[in-house]
Amino acid sequence: MDRADLIVVGAGAAGLYAALCAAREDARVALISARPLAETASYWAQGGLAAALAGDDSPALHLQDTLEAGRGIVRPSAARILTEEAPARFRDLEGLGVRFDADRHGNLALGLEGGHSRRRVAHAGGSATGRRILRELSAAVAEHPGIDVLEGRRAGALRVAPDGRAAGLDTDDGRTLAARAVILATGGAAALWSRTTNPPGSFGSGLLLARAAGATLADLEFVQFHPTAVAGVRGREGFLVSEAVRGEGATLHDASGERFVDELAPRDQVARAIRAVMDASGEPHVHLDMRHVDPGRFPNVVGALREAGLDPTRELVPVSPAAHYVMGGIATDLHGRTAVPGLFAVGECACTGLHGANRLASNSLSECFVFGGRAAAAGLDEPAPRTSENAPAPAVVTPPTRETRAAVWRDAGLERDTTGLTRLLDDPHPLARLVAASALARQESRGAHQRTEFPVSEPGLDGYHSLVTAGGTDVAHEAWD
Repeated sequence: MDRADLIVVGAGAAGLYAALCAAREDARVALISARPLAETASYWAQGGLAAALAGDDSPALHLQDTLEAGRGIVRPSAARILTEEAPARFRDLEGLGVRFDADRHGNLALGLEGGHSRRRVAHAGGSATGRRILRELSAAVAEHPGIDVLEGRRAGALRVAPDGRAAGLDTDDGRTLAARAVILATGGAAALWSRTTNPPGSFGSGLLLARAAGATLADLEFVQFHPTAVAGVRGREGFLVSEAVRGEGATLHDASGERFVDELAPRDQVARAIRAVMDASGEPHVHLDMRHVDPGRFPNVVGALREAGLDPTRELVPVSPAAHYVMGGIATDLHGRTAVPGLFAVGECACTGLHGANRLASNSLSECFVFGGRAAAAGLDEPAPRTSENAPAPAVVTPPTRETRAAVWRDAGLERDTTGLTRLLDDPHPLARLVAASALARQESRGAHQRTEFPVSEPGLDGYHSLVTAGGTDVAHEAWD
């Protein structure tokens, strides 16, 4: 297929759902996936889908929790859309064949995670939610006659018309595709950090493609460090132990066995508490006690740890924070539109302002479906391209070296200072430099961004987001509604 209505780059939760939404409107879709379907980063997602589904819950309560977790810079309109539309997307997934967990009476089993005031996280197969959802969505995509799946390919460069409109792309095997719109669903950038829960490919490739075509990036200083990534277990270093495990009663302990934090506080708070205990004791980790948690609720966590020689039903699990989710990304509006007409971004590569300075647990999976559907609808409203006039916008998209990843962890980790961030400005990787510039420009501590010289939040920056426009490294702060 050299011409389509829509091109979707990335076959994670956001990309698959966007492709299906467009195809259900009789659109022709080209879906580009570097890996075979159902093998993307979303496959490993342990968190669930956050939505107000219980009788004692409401979108208004979900919105309140989202705003509180985001530490004063959540975009209210994005959060309102997410919380109001998530229940409908949940029901759509059920219609597509996803079977969410139920209790013994057949009622939906909702989990409790950090920062949520109600049980509102729907899981499928316990902590195997990503696997279950991707299996169903991948099957639906593979069977749909309107979707051409191009596996084993990457987007080499976006094609831009003389008027600045994105109208297609070149693949890395030399094929040129034209479409009304391109949706980037390429995943996040947490693999820029050496200690991470992410696979190596999650280093922000989509951000670099979009930037080369003229898009603006936002909030790159905000990276969430998951508190409970496995530490010191060979073969499972950085393996994420779902927050839902703590929601079912698992507790955190220091070397003397004492609890030291509210395990269900927002992630930035828990991660900093763990870091403080580690710094004070000199120990490389703390301990997660999940011996009283039903192992049947989390079969992939228990199974993975047992394969590595640690039985979490009998032993404490050594854990410490790891880079997990970058709240920033390609700046978009509430339909996924970027600063480049015809170019959209959804999922973790996008920044709608929904997550603010600290993502509320399991909002990200809901975001994939809410904004993936909205972007697909908006993309089909774009005009048809005139391919003969379009030229590629080459991007240098290279994985970070081991040295870069170590430098980003050292200089842009849980705590940052001027010396380290200034040093990181000289790193050879372009995205590492932009992370440093964004963190330097935000002279405050807020959520996941902690500056040692500026230990408190600056009220004058409430509601303001950090923007880096294409072609430059200067950071501007702009208020989003």
